[in-house]
Amino acid sequence: MRYTAGFKYHKYRRKHLHTRQVPSAKPTDNYRIAMKQESSSPSRPMLDAISIDCVIFSLNKGQLEVLLVKHAEGISKGNWGLPGGWIYRDESIDDAAYRLLKDLSGLENVYLEQLRAFGDVKRFPGERVVTVAYCALIRAEDYPVVAGFTASDVKWQAVAERGSLIYDHDAIVDFGVDYLKAKIKRAPIGFNLLSEKFTLLQLQELYEGILGIKLDKPNFRRKMMKMNLLVDCNEKQTGVPHRAAQLYRFDAEVYQRLTKDGFVFEV
Repeated sequence: MRYTAGFKYHKYRRKHLHTRQVPSAKPTDNYRIAMKQESSSPSRPMLDAISIDCVIFSLNKGQLEVLLVKHAEGISKGNWGLPGGWIYRDESIDDAAYRLLKDLSGLENVYLEQLRAFGDVKRFPGERVVTVAYCALIRAEDYPVVAGFTASDVKWQAVAERGSLIYDHDAIVDFGVDYLKAKIKRAPIGFNLLSEKFTLLQLQELYEGILGIKLDKPNFRRKMMKMNLLVDCNEKQTGVPHRAAQLYRFDAEVYQRLTKDGFVFEV
């Protein structure tokens, strides 16, 4: 059993930005007019004051990246932000998160974990909107992305080089990074980003990339091996220009069993 996409063991089931229409608007309600163009059937209305935003992380050459979409319409046209949008009145917030992520970026079969709600009074221009953020940690190469619906483009962007995002999306990303750093220290979510067979150096570089720090090599290896979660594959790397390193795999079944017995994963 491999550690699949998301922040816990879960093999999940499986494009809308902030654009929908209100029945009528005063001349001063320019933001409502711009942001709530019709994006659905009139028979399926959307909620007025709550939205969804998804923070999807991956790792590329030791750099933590986040998935961004470019708005194609509305007051944020041409600007980058997180995949997200409005919720239908007849759908759950979880279903809305999966729908929006797929419609805007093409991503599906990704396990999403609810992060928290963001409700600063001035977070959304012109009106009061609370957004519920979801997050996931995935291997980008396993999930092709394609822009759709009200997104004109989609890309993976290094978190440290993302520039300024729309609304309060920078704060959401920052919170997601802090949550990810805390989570990876107490749960084996990092293995999701590795091949089934990996070296100890690759594992260490993964943790360093997410935590943003340099780890002591002997101590890291000693701690990992002591937890008895790594299985020696009795194989070594092939086709590498340097000395071939030993390959290991993560034993998910052992982790599940140990967790039931009170085992605590800690890096």
